[in-house]
Amino acid sequence: MQTDCISEQREFEGFDGHKVVAGFDGGAITSDAGMLLLRHTDKAIGLFDRAASCFVDRRDPDLTVHSVRTLVGQRIAAIALGYEDVDDHDTLRHDPVLALLSESLTPKREDCAVLAGKSTLNRLEHGRIGEPTRYHKISYDKQTLEALFVELFLEAHDKSPGEIVLDLDATDDPLHGHQEGRFFHGYYNCYCYLPLYVFCGRHLLAAKLRRSNIDASKGSVEEIERIVTQIRQTWRTVRIILRADSGFAREELMAWCEQNRVDYVFGLARNERLETNIAPALEEASRASRASGQAARVFRDFMWSTKDSWSRRRRVIAKAEWTTLGANPRFIVTSLKPGRWAARALYEDLYCARGDMENRIKECQLDLYADRTSAHTMSANQLRLWLASFAYVLICALRRLGLAHTRLAEATCGTIRLKLLKIGAQVRVSVRRIKVAMASACPHAEEFALAHARIRAAAR
Repeated sequence: MQTDCISEQREFEGFDGHKVVAGFDGGAITSDAGMLLLRHTDKAIGLFDRAASCFVDRRDPDLTVHSVRTLVGQRIAAIALGYEDVDDHDTLRHDPVLALLSESLTPKREDCAVLAGKSTLNRLEHGRIGEPTRYHKISYDKQTLEALFVELFLEAHDKSPGEIVLDLDATDDPLHGHQEGRFFHGYYNCYCYLPLYVFCGRHLLAAKLRRSNIDASKGSVEEIERIVTQIRQTWRTVRIILRADSGFAREELMAWCEQNRVDYVFGLARNERLETNIAPALEEASRASRASGQAARVFRDFMWSTKDSWSRRRRVIAKAEWTTLGANPRFIVTSLKPGRWAARALYEDLYCARGDMENRIKECQLDLYADRTSAHTMSANQLRLWLASFAYVLICALRRLGLAHTRLAEATCGTIRLKLLKIGAQVRVSVRRIKVAMASACPHAEEFALAHARIRAAAR
């Protein structure tokens, strides 16, 4: 007979004349009591219901135990709590606090838990785009899922801002199997996908999975056109600036912006012609650097065109910099006028601020496992990317609605998880209430209470 080791007591070094023993026999105890805040936040923004409405479920209702709403909420919340693998849910489905994501504390069948296990969640993650099939009875609508990110962004603002900056970037998503669409990328030196992200500040507007054997800007026009159209349906007069590195300084994207009243500021890859054009400025910076013993910058503002790839002359700003290691010229191309943005301010204050987007991508990939694309098909991996992205949106909403002006107001998703979500608690269920008794020594109890009150007010 197999030995059940879970209930055994483990003896540790004694203390002050007492034995110290431990075992996994505490009963209804959770390590994720902060999930209550995530559930509270979801009620304020309606994420789980709206994400679930993007799916079509053709399973037999008489044989269905867990609704799509439960599956979607369970998966998003689990990713936010740090459980990236579907396999984790075979244990998590018995968690007494995560159970509050289900429709009822009493399962529909005695042999099932109130939450789904890995096999049922796999049916969700491997759902197909479009109509369900005989073997894939859960499917999803790609367009409505994509639009939901922008809807949540718009609803996060009380009124239309005068101006917004949309950041674009591509990043690597390394692959370690033989997934559909895998290619070797020379720059990243690995097999990977090349997802495209669009952010506005901390708000995530798009996360599109792509093959890596493409130019970084491929598909960006279609993605930006979709997002800008949706934004302007609500905010008709908002000014929009597009910001990205030199991988997006392409004629197609710049021409689209110029034709659709969208300004842009893109990095511009340096070349011999550009460096020759600013040679006097580099010499000036070199003299200043030698005189001060420190790096020196000189900015130049001029009209420029490529020999054949651009359709028109465009404004280019050069940073002629000389460091202790030598010349370090950089260039950007923009549609913004000199009267509105001077060269130095445009480069240092507007363009360089795009670096913060790198931190947002790191949060998605490192804290919320957006690069966990180990399914065989690209459609399943795209859905995994969206579920991780929704987990990011959920935690950002918690931070925005509940943590402003606290110690966690600017915290990353990983820090918020550690401080507010991973809280040990005992769960007691009585006839009239469910009591979640959290650790008395929790150092962030004050932030937890404040977030609860604020989110509750926002949900009214």
